Amino acid sequence: MRLKTTQGFTLIELMVSCAILAALALLVLPMSENLVKRSEEMELRRSLRLIRSAIDAYKADYDNAVAQKKIIATVGETGYPESLEILVEGVDWGDLYPYKKKYLRRLPQDPVDRYELGWGLRSYRDSHDSTVYGGEDVYDVYSQSDEIALDGTVYSTW
Repeated sequence: MRLKTTQGFTLIELMVSCAILAALALLVLPMSENLVKRSEEMELRRSLRLIRSAIDAYKADYDNAVAQKKIIATVGETGYPESLEILVEGVDWGDLYPYKKKYLRRLPQDPVDRYELGWGLRSYRDSHDSTVYGGEDVYDVYSQSDEIALDGTVYSTW
């Protein structure tokens, strides 16, 4: 006499395993969203640090060129770049360097900029929290995003 053997899963076993998988998926989804947001925040911090360091290096070279009388400073000039593009294009500081010095290979994009507004700029004469660009020079940059970071701050205050 042969015993009847069954192969496969019963309907109840399939439903239980699907319920377990759905519960695990619900737990993993918020964590993956936080990972994406955290990586965007790290990229934003890196980009801000890179641009701000380039602005500082530009200012240091300007001051050095003026001190060594390689260039002549004009009245009212702060020594900060007139635009961010100058950091990419480069500057000839007289004979301070035997080449046109570039401070950035390319201008980094704002990773949290959803509306393609670009970087917010502040001039030397603007207040530290100004959102209106004075236009004379570029003293600081900030993200124009109004989104909230994981730590509860707004990206535009970074």
